[in-house]
Amino acid sequence: MDDTKQAQHDRDKAEIINRYRALLRSMEGKADAKDKKMVRRAFNLALDAHNGIKRKSGEPYILHPIEVAIIVAREIGLGPTSIAAALLHDVVEDSDYTLEDIERMFGEKVARIIDGLTKMSGVFDQNISAQAENFRKLLLTISDDLRVILIKIADRLHNMRTMESMPHHKQLKIASETLFIFAPLAHRIGLYTIKSELEDLSLKYTEPEVYRDIALKIKASRAGEMKYLKRFSSKIRDSIKREDFEFTIKERTKSIYSIRRKMMNQGVTFDEVYDKFAMRIIVDSPPEREKADCWRVYSIVTDFYRPNPDRLRDWISAPKSNGYESLHTTVMGPDGHWVEVQIRSKRMDEIAEKGYAAHWKYKEDRATSDNLDQWLTRVRDLLENSDANAVEFVDNFKMQLFSDEIFVFTPQGDMRNLPKNASPLDFAFDIHTDIGVHTLGAKVNGKLVPLSFNLRSGDQVEIITSEKQKPKEDWLNYVKTSKARSKIKQSLKDDYNKMVDKGRAVLERKLNFIKVKMTESNIQRMVNHFNYKNPQELFYKAGMGIVDNKMLKEFAKETQGGIYQYLRSKIRRQPQSKTDEVKVSDGSTLVFGPNEDVLEYKLAKCCNPISGDEVFGFVTSNEGIKVHRSDCPNAISMQSKFANRTIQAKWVRTEASSFNANILIKGIDTVGLVNKVTQIISNDLNVNIRSIGIAGEDGVFEGNIQVIVEDRVHLNNVMDKLKKVEGVVSVERKFSKRS
Repeated sequence: MDDTKQAQHDRDKAEIINRYRALLRSMEGKADAKDKKMVRRAFNLALDAHNGIKRKSGEPYILHPIEVAIIVAREIGLGPTSIAAALLHDVVEDSDYTLEDIERMFGEKVARIIDGLTKMSGVFDQNISAQAENFRKLLLTISDDLRVILIKIADRLHNMRTMESMPHHKQLKIASETLFIFAPLAHRIGLYTIKSELEDLSLKYTEPEVYRDIALKIKASRAGEMKYLKRFSSKIRDSIKREDFEFTIKERTKSIYSIRRKMMNQGVTFDEVYDKFAMRIIVDSPPEREKADCWRVYSIVTDFYRPNPDRLRDWISAPKSNGYESLHTTVMGPDGHWVEVQIRSKRMDEIAEKGYAAHWKYKEDRATSDNLDQWLTRVRDLLENSDANAVEFVDNFKMQLFSDEIFVFTPQGDMRNLPKNASPLDFAFDIHTDIGVHTLGAKVNGKLVPLSFNLRSGDQVEIITSEKQKPKEDWLNYVKTSKARSKIKQSLKDDYNKMVDKGRAVLERKLNFIKVKMTESNIQRMVNHFNYKNPQELFYKAGMGIVDNKMLKEFAKETQGGIYQYLRSKIRRQPQSKTDEVKVSDGSTLVFGPNEDVLEYKLAKCCNPISGDEVFGFVTSNEGIKVHRSDCPNAISMQSKFANRTIQAKWVRTEASSFNANILIKGIDTVGLVNKVTQIISNDLNVNIRSIGIAGEDGVFEGNIQVIVEDRVHLNNVMDKLKKVEGVVSVERKFSKRS
């Protein structure tokens, strides 16, 4: 080994030892001598299994499992069994060691966790993007042992922290998948700090310019904001001290991603997000006093500052289903600034930071454990009862992950957690499937309400049932929970299949009567004649009595002209192609894949990409390749659920071309504004306007302008000129709602 390699080897060895010592420090207070011995054996085995292997960054691979183990110990708070499993999580997949070897050396618990992690191999790892078809495998591990997904979240967090050396298209896919699945999972399990970091890191790769812009603005305003919060909290701090509370006050900054989300949802600028900085008060109270102490602190805060009654969130009286407990209020501070204040006990804070792991530390508190168990039961129900396709399954599950919660009560006073805007049907199916499918009506707080009624926290719900009642198609428009949706679909499917069987017999009898044989060719002719999708729809309509004797006689009469008449009828009913939506490459604008192939494509209407935009191709099932901008509203969903159908794409400028672009313009209404705008676009810049619509009300206006430009640089030039028009406040590129 030459001197350079030897020096690098020595540096690597020193770094490995340094990080292993950091792991041991993170275990202090939670491991005895026997536990430390097990972790040491796990480290030695991992060191042997990954010997000589490097990551893409060039560092020794063993550093990855060590860092994952540190996250598991320090940031999630799991114990020695999980730490050993984290060290070993890639051993079975990447070496000659078997699961039997792991079980013999470390016991059944560690082996079971490693088995769960290994089964997910190829579903989620740092090089392969998630596929919706495999998502169910990941959820199965949750219902078996939640530690599997906790270690996987730690694995994903470290991969996100160290993605700089990966190709950009892989960074984009992995970040999209993280935002789509892992961040919501971390949130649902209660890992709020990790969830926020996963979201921020994902934004760093999916929208790097936006990420940098917000990060710089936070840094620039942080010193002033923190000084303000210190002034804001000084009176509160003195009053709490006089109450003899043991407490801590933390000033914190909202995550970059949450600020971005507020800007998007509320249509405001960074400066208009009023609660970017917040204060958390943590009181060290015994369990029997913590709720009363939190409300006492709330009283102290509101003695000094006026609260916004619409912004009070009491998750102490009714914790979230993942065990989160806290009291949130927003108050008006000095100089007219709104400040969010969070109040919680030390126990509540640890559960909010470390989620599931902290539940076991405070396992005597059955309320939080029961909430988590209820959620895991819902996961199992979803797995067992869903026959939806994989993509729909993921969407249903994400709906449960993301949903805010309400708390409603049975007539007997039992509390049930449901998603925000849930209906009485969701409540009925949550109680029991038999009650759900036979729901006839509902009473909320003693009054009859429609089944589409949106429940609110505190409502008491009574379900009226009838054995004759069956689910209806429109019920799917009313429900929010995956369980209710899957049960309704299953019932409708069962009824549909019964009607199909009945219709087949009815149709055969009617055809025999008019001397037409029920052959496969005749069935297909009827499907095309009546413009149905498939034979099942034909049978269903026959069973329902929609396909009657008169229609069948007309079919027999028309088809007597033979095969020529049949083909002519079929061709006439083919839908016309929408040629105005097609953009065919002439070899001068877009190339695809690593070989830069020239292929036919269409430009997606949802984001209207133009030359110079960062784009990717998406292979659709019936329209070929659709090209989307990388920051398209649909990009994260597509790249996460259908990564195998996305392809690299880039613009190659060899000759002039033109593209449609939509511009959204807002500002203060002034005389002659439309003339100024059109003059700048048409005369000064020689840009063609396809359409323009500007509406004003109460002194302000909003307009949409569709222009034809050469590329992104050309478009930016147009937008920069418009921003200089007197009265114009904002000019931005607009996405279409069409996909």
